[in-house]
Amino acid sequence: EVQLVESGGGLVQPGGSLRLSCAASGFTFSSYAMSWVRQAPGKGLEWVSAINSGGGSTSYADSVKGRFTISRDNAKNTLYLQMNSLKPEDTAVYYCAKYSGSYYYTVTSYDYWGQGTQVTVSS
Repeated sequence: EVQLVESGGGLVQPGGSLRLSCAASGFTFSSYAMSWVRQAPGKGLEWVSAINSGGGSTSYADSVKGRFTISRDNAKNTLYLQMNSLKPEDTAVYYCAKYSGSYYYTVTSYDYWGQGTQVTVSS
């Protein structure tokens, strides 16, 4: 069973930072591309970032480029999202998501995601 468990969310002031983690199990983590997606209150899912299986290639949505950094530790089966210079519009539930292959050829084609972790940026 594929399982993705996000953690690290919380309340932060604008300009602050948070580091999200995603613990993966039930599949060979090092063989699959991963991503972060988010859902703001009352809104649909928004793709945020993706990373290939080996960690050498990354992509970001324009809204977070330069502020967020995606990374992974395949030895620990863990995906990370470092979020800096946070803005109120970053407030959302953040989900870890898995792709069906080793590269994110289509960034929205993830096939599994976790339960999410809440990030709230206050003002």
